Amino acid sequence: GDGDITRALFGEIMMSVAQVKGAVGAVFDGAIRDVNSFEEKNFPCWARGVNLRGPYKDGPGAINVPVSIGGLVIYPGDIVLGDSDGIVAFSPKVALEVAKLGQQKLAHETATLKAIYAGTYDDSWIDEALAKKS
Repeated sequence: GDGDITRALFGEIMMSVAQVKGAVGAVFDGAIRDVNSFEEKNFPCWARGVNLRGPYKDGPGAINVPVSIGGLVIYPGDIVLGDSDGIVAFSPKVALEVAKLGQQKLAHETATLKAIYAGTYDDSWIDEALAKKS
């Protein structure tokens, strides 16, 4: 997609083909269409935009090559995880380390939120950071 959103790269038909072949989601550096069908068929998809104009039938592209999407380079075989905030990609070789780091981050943020709501969170760093910028 190269960030181009003037035509959709993917829609319900291609999503259905991909899903039947075992795909469980998709990421595009371009536009998609038929957005409601992605939710209806429980097929998560991340894209730069939406456009009702259909894809070229024989446009540029390659398979099993590294791609860059918004500055994130994804290599063939990488694990790609996503949620409503975006996506991350990493080599299976570091999957256990990434999982541990994710658990640590979640524990830290959970404790921080608990402290905020308990009124015990020290937010003095915010005032210090703002003072340095004035």
